[in-house]
Amino acid sequence: MSRKCSMCGKGQVSGNNVSHSNRHTRRKWNANIQTVRVEENGTVKRLNVCTRCIRSGKVNRAV
Repeated sequence: MSRKCSMCGKGQVSGNNVSHSNRHTRRKWNANIQTVRVEENGTVKRLNVCTRCIRSGKVNRAV
C-alpha cells in the first residue's frame, strides 16, 4: 500500500531521532493512511486516504 493520501497528497516525512547525548539518527513519520471505499461518479473505488481527509469530509464514502 502506498504511503500517500490520494486526496491531499500527504505522505511520509523524515527527520532525526535525537538521543539524550544529542546523537542524531534518521527516522521517518508515516501518515495515517487508511484504505476506504469511495463513491465517485456513481462508481465505487478503493482509495488510500489519510484520516484527516476522512474526518473533515473531503471523501464521499460508499455504503
